Amino acid sequence: MLPGVGVFGTGAITKVLVPILREKGFEIKALWGRTVKEAEEFSSSQNIAFFTNKIDDVLLRKDVDLVFVVCQPFLHAEISVKALGIGKHVVCDKPMSLNQSDAMKMVRAAQYYPTLISLLNHSLRFLPAFTHMKRCLHDGMIGPLSEISLIDVRVQLGTIFPDKYDWMCDAAMGGGALNLVGSHVIDLISFLLKQHVVRVHGVVKSYTKSTPGINGIRQISAPDFCNFQMELINGTLITTSIQSHTVPAKTFSQEVLICGSLGHLVVRGGDLFLFKSKGETTQKEEAVYVDVQDLHFATSETLLPRLYIKGLCKMVGALKESFASKESNWIKEPVQAAANFEDGLYVQAVLEAIRKSSETKSWQRVQINSDSPSNHDQIMRFARMSTM
Repeated sequence: MLPGVGVFGTGAITKVLVPILREKGFEIKALWGRTVKEAEEFSSSQNIAFFTNKIDDVLLRKDVDLVFVVCQPFLHAEISVKALGIGKHVVCDKPMSLNQSDAMKMVRAAQYYPTLISLLNHSLRFLPAFTHMKRCLHDGMIGPLSEISLIDVRVQLGTIFPDKYDWMCDAAMGGGALNLVGSHVIDLISFLLKQHVVRVHGVVKSYTKSTPGINGIRQISAPDFCNFQMELINGTLITTSIQSHTVPAKTFSQEVLICGSLGHLVVRGGDLFLFKSKGETTQKEEAVYVDVQDLHFATSETLLPRLYIKGLCKMVGALKESFASKESNWIKEPVQAAANFEDGLYVQAVLEAIRKSSETKSWQRVQINSDSPSNHDQIMRFARMSTM
């Protein structure tokens, strides 16, 4: 028996998430929306029986055991901590929170209830191209990990702003390219190399101030362009460029290039290629993995890139396997690759350092705020990294 699901949020990702959950066999028992009208309209369109605008009405339902938090980021900590406290499993969307203080509350709750699932939606970890890339890296196909010299990430996507003004248009509420896409990049590098960033330099800009649907008193403050460099503890440099202000709507391209001493690996879209620069007679890239999988439901109405939707689909599939065990409530192995709340705290620290770098126009060290003694080990680990 799969657990009943409660969903918080009625935005673009929820419209994609609900069909994925149902395709994998999960039942949507309850929906929360910011207003009753918003919740009613969404539940009617998605055929969800129960809807509300009160958080506790969803969390206290006995038929809800798994919660997806895909609403405004300022509510992520409140909902996640409450849900874990009453015994519900939690999957939270990115950005994890608006600041490290809220992120730390979520980490402490997850640590206090280790028998419950507490994951983040960093779905690129589940794409086959990146799981194959990680295997190739650790097998030394482009040289030892210690000799990885450069990682170049380039993302171009259409508008990230909805037709009507909401939190995604406001930088202070967690919107913008850095939070919505940059967080995925930061987490992906950590997943692939098992190393953390020690210092960053970034430029974050908001070029789009209005759209045809947003042209009133309110202006868009969320950034649609960011360019940042990150340095790992071993000296590896990561350059990242994310921009959406000059790209046609619903256009998407993503390339992740990793250079080693024996060649390079590159993921373009969902395909992985290998180039050997030494000891090979043919100097050309060879395909290691080609993505031929198609989605089983319509995605034409969403601004979300298909690549991220595919990753989300894989993650929900892993959750299904995790709960399919007859021997226990859930097993960890299927979701072992998923990002947890501690990974999210690290991503939040890097995001804050990039924003601070953009303001000060200087390199900034990545550090966890040390105002939470209950997570002393995590703080000391980051403190050691930032001094190396």
